[in-house]
Order: sequence, then C-alpha cells, then structure tokens
Amino acid sequence: MSGAGVKGRASVAAPTRKRSAWWANVALVLVGLVFVVPMLWLLLASFDEHAGLVVRPPSQPGVGNFSAVMSYENVGLPLINSTVLSVGAALMTVIIAVLAAYPLSRYRLRFGRHFMYVVLFGTCLPITAMMVPVYALFVRLEMLDSMPAVIAFLAATSLPMAIFMMKNFMDGVPVSLEEAAWTDGASAMQTLRAIVVPLMRPGLAVVFIFVFVQCWGNFFVPFILLLSPDKLPAAVTIFSFFGNYGAVAYGQLAAFSLLYSLPVLFLYVLVQRVLGGSFAMAGAVKG
Repeated sequence: MSGAGVKGRASVAAPTRKRSAWWANVALVLVGLVFVVPMLWLLLASFDEHAGLVVRPPSQPGVGNFSAVMSYENVGLPLINSTVLSVGAALMTVIIAVLAAYPLSRYRLRFGRHFMYVVLFGTCLPITAMMVPVYALFVRLEMLDSMPAVIAFLAATSLPMAIFMMKNFMDGVPVSLEEAAWTDGASAMQTLRAIVVPLMRPGLAVVFIFVFVQCWGNFFVPFILLLSPDKLPAAVTIFSFFGNYGAVAYGQLAAFSLLYSLPVLFLYVLVQRVLGGSFAMAGAVKG
C-alpha cells in the first residue's frame, strides 16, 4: 500500500478538521434543541388558553392563563414559602460550611482526609433513601409541619457538597494575609470574618446559589414533611395543575412555571452584577 493512499484515506481515530468541526456543530445543535424546545413550549403555551403538548404558536395570544393563576393563594403565598425555605436553608448552609471548611483548609488535621471522604460519601446518599427514617424522626420529635425544621433538614442535606465546595474556594485565599493579621494580634475568628470571608465572596455566592436552586426545586421533602396548604412551597403547589383522570391545565401550568422560574433568574443576574465573578485579590500579596 502506497504512502499516498494511506494519507488520503479518512480515519475515524484522526478525522480531518473540517469533518470533526461538522460533527461537533451537529452535536451542539442537537443539545441546544433538547433545551430550547421545552423552553419554547413553555413560552408559547403560557399565552395560549387552549395549549396542549404540541409546540405551536397560539392562535389567539392572550394573558388569560396568567390572570387565572395570579392570585395570592396560587402564586403569592407559595412563592413566599419557597423563598423562606430556600433562603433560610442557603444562609444556614453557607454559615456552617464556612465554619467547617476553615479548619479543613488552614490546619493539618490528623483525620482531615478521612473526614473529606466522609463528606464526599454524604453527597452520594439519595434523599429518597433517607425520608422514611427522617419522617419517623420528625414524628417522634413532633416537628412535622414545621418550617424551621424543614429548613434545618434541607440545610443538612446540602452541607456535604457545600463543605467540599467551600474548602476549595477557601484554599484560594492566601494564608499570608491571615499571618499578617495574626501578627497584629487578631484571632482566628477575626481573620476569618474580616479577611477570608470578604475575599471569597464569589465562592460564597456560588454555594448560596447552588443550595438555593436545590431547595427551590425540591418537591419531595416539603411534600412529605409539610402538611398545611398555607405552608407548601411553589414546587409542591404546581402539582395542583394536574387534575384527575389525566386532565392537565397546560396553559396555566406553563404560566405558573414561568412565574416560578423568575426569582432564580433574578438571583443569577443580581449576583453577577454585584460580585462580578472575580476574587479581586490582585496586589494583595507582594513578594
């Protein structure tokens, strides 16, 4: 076989640049369609009073679906409950994760590595496997239908990943800044509060958003542990749009889903504008 024939033959292991770029574009288009089509249906169905499962423009666009769901009982109270649960659990998780990650990041602990393995193992536990003993515990402690108890449980389930993420962010803060503060007589908690935490604000925001989004979309935990209708979050009340015998109010469901997603989008925009996404530590350490 001649060298020219081998050189001209197409190979799967080493495709030409043009062909690989074409396949990459096809894959990106397919992935994009997977995300765009459901969002397009959500947008079109919310303005269609006769919406179904088919993605189609509404024949007579209107805001009737929004008018049907825009009430304090349908939207206002569930969104307030979701905000209380998500913000409460996110704040509790961030505070505890900072306090837990600081010694793991700054000190050489004898069982530090084993503790991190335990933390990583905690991220693998499915929430459905824990709900039976958790429900029994809530019944025994008379904490069913308690918002603070549900907030504490949501924070506890988010802690393993939050501690792991927080330690990685804290490792990026130079220890020399704390050593300078220690020389001036500052304690460990003072340096943590005045130096480490301000310098890792983007990391705090990432962990906060991560926990907030998890709690905001959590259906199973509030559905099991909260009993009163006036305490249910929006992730649970959205189930009310699924009627009996397979009847679904698709238009109202789409309108409620759009309103339900707005707080999360607002949070992303707010954090990006306030923090800017950088640590801003240039020039903090001089050689």
